[in-house]
Amino acid sequence: MIKPKQGIILISEPSLKDFYFRQSVVLLAEHNEEGTFGVIVNKPINTRLDEVIKGFRGYDFPVYLGGPVKNDCIFFIHSHPDIEDSLRIIDGLYWGGSLDAVHTLIEAGKITENDIRFYLGYSGWNPNQLDREISEKSWVLSHASVQEVINPNPEELWSNYLKNMGTDYAIWANFPADPALN
Repeated sequence: MIKPKQGIILISEPSLKDFYFRQSVVLLAEHNEEGTFGVIVNKPINTRLDEVIKGFRGYDFPVYLGGPVKNDCIFFIHSHPDIEDSLRIIDGLYWGGSLDAVHTLIEAGKITENDIRFYLGYSGWNPNQLDREISEKSWVLSHASVQEVINPNPEELWSNYLKNMGTDYAIWANFPADPALN
């Protein structure tokens, strides 16, 4: 059985009605005795990077909904280990770091949309809160991979993870986003 830890993916169960977490895939960046945080990786929003960060004019990288905490702040994950002050999540995937270094690498053409994701807000849990939610069956867990997290089709991640988890979960993949409208 997979336990929550850094680099694990949370997949919401289909009847979870929370606005942020309905049909969500969350990458855990940290899980310890002080709590848990990560970002929702499958919900792009109708906002571009140059709209939310001054100095990134002309860079229209998509921005994603990261979660309900500090949703007026930008966070990012990337595949560049050389960005100073970034933290390793799994091999080939890092949290944050120097925004100046990111800007320089984007200007030099060394970072593209295939290397980095920007998020408004993050998802956070108090100590033991996530463990309770998992025991209540609000989430199923899987392992993260760089290719899945930095995916060109993030809207398909939720159903793809479920289909890849076997027949017990594959049926969830066809569950409507809002069963009341079905």
